[in-house]
Parts: sequence; C-alpha cells; structure tokens
Amino acid sequence: MPVRKTESMEVKELCPVVESVRKVGNEWRLVVVRYLLDRPMRFNELLRAADGVDAKTLSRVLKYLVSEGIVRREVLKTQPFMVQYQLTQMGEQLRPVVEALRTWGNRWVLPSMLAQRK
Repeated sequence: MPVRKTESMEVKELCPVVESVRKVGNEWRLVVVRYLLDRPMRFNELLRAADGVDAKTLSRVLKYLVSEGIVRREVLKTQPFMVQYQLTQMGEQLRPVVEALRTWGNRWVLPSMLAQRK
C-alpha cells in the first residue's frame, strides 16, 4: 500500500477516503459540484445558485476545481464573451457521492433542522 511521510516523519498508510475528502471535501467545492451535476453553468448563475458564497470564494473554488481536473472552464465565443463551467468525466463520477450525501441528509440532517425550527 502507498505510504507518505507526515510532518512528524511518521509513515502512515494513505486512505483513499481521507485523500478524496481533502480534494473535494470543502463545503463550497461540494456545493459547486452539486450544481454542476445538474447542468453547465456560468459564473453568475453559480453565484446565485450557491446562496451564501461570495464572488471571491467562488472564483477561488472554481480555479481549484479546474486545476484538479474536476471542472472544465470554457470560454464561449459570444459578444461579450462568457465563461461556462462544467464537470469533467472525473467530476461527473462524483454523482453517486453527492446522491449518497443527499440521501443521508434527507434521512438525518433535514429532520433535525425542521425540528429545531418548531
């Protein structure tokens, strides 16, 4: 099994779950992936859909996801030009993960949130 050295120079096994969470486990990364699973979107569409994210954070998240090969940035030849974001094959393969989170959230998170509102 692959190993890596930590800062304390201990050798530990790599865990695919932990490493995957490090790559896409940030709240806004998952939110962007969730919306791009529906369809390709432009920056301002994502900004409106991902309620609560500011433009600077969204820009940083999109740049990261593009650099990791999860999202593709496409400049559309329109006047004025527009930029559209869509999932790559790697990003599309996150669909079952997002669906599992949706199922889990419907079962455990939403009921407790609704109960707190009463």
